[in-house]
Amino acid sequence: MSPAPQGPPIMVPYTTILTHPGSAHKDDFLACCVLLAHAPAPILRREPTAEDLQNAATVVVDVGDSHDTKLNNFDHHHLPDDADPVCALSLVLKALNLYEDARSFCDWLEPAEWFDCRGPNATAKLLNVPRAAVNQLSSPIDGTMLRCFAAKSRHAAGEPLWEMMRQVGQDLLDYLRNLRARLDFIEQHAELWTLQVNEGALESAPQVLFLPRTDPLPEEPSSGIDRYIVEKGLNNIVVAIVSPDRRGAGYGLSRHRDHPHFDFTKITEEPDVHFAHKRGFVAKTSATTEGRLGELLEKATA
Repeated sequence: MSPAPQGPPIMVPYTTILTHPGSAHKDDFLACCVLLAHAPAPILRREPTAEDLQNAATVVVDVGDSHDTKLNNFDHHHLPDDADPVCALSLVLKALNLYEDARSFCDWLEPAEWFDCRGPNATAKLLNVPRAAVNQLSSPIDGTMLRCFAAKSRHAAGEPLWEMMRQVGQDLLDYLRNLRARLDFIEQHAELWTLQVNEGALESAPQVLFLPRTDPLPEEPSSGIDRYIVEKGLNNIVVAIVSPDRRGAGYGLSRHRDHPHFDFTKITEEPDVHFAHKRGFVAKTSATTEGRLGELLEKATA
């Protein structure tokens, strides 16, 4: 399951966030986003003074050659080249006791650390993709946000970019803090249905993850299910998911990671199926009993 709870934040209170001038990068940008969500403060973009580095009320991010949590200094550039890749965002998340969850739940964090510390060539090797893929996956949203961040020496509350950065940080913190509770909820309620197949041992037979309706129903009933499957080591066993339909009283049927075991176009004409995607990967039904849901799965077997 997910890592054990890591305790409350240990970061010393601060009133100012300071990061380096010049070009902005994703790690210092996101580190500032998280800091804004944790405790809103103006952001200064300049070289730190000796006084800044000794003043815990000023968080110094990605500059200053110092990593000292007690003084709120979060730079990684002085670390040896053979150290594990770590970026400013990593150090801030560690200070908030959220790093282990972030490494478990945010698939993008490790590549971000490698990109910042090792560069695009090493990151491509880590991901086992061509070097060109790193640029092909670059988003124009990233470029615009980073250029706007780099364009000013001070960002403060009420300004569009500052407010957007705070929202980015809040979304990340909410995701990390809420996902654990969501995984615990799924652990408590989920069932695994073993499909009857003609070959293969019982323990390797394909399975369906079933999440029953609860009262109250979560706002996003299917949220966290994919992550739960991965965390439980079921990724190569589960072939489909049956979870409550948030738009109706029935259930949604879906292939797990597009597994070919099911083709839900086969149940399009069933009277209690009101939607089946033409590509066959998902369907919606008003059926609520486990027996009927099992019948629909059987009819949809590819």
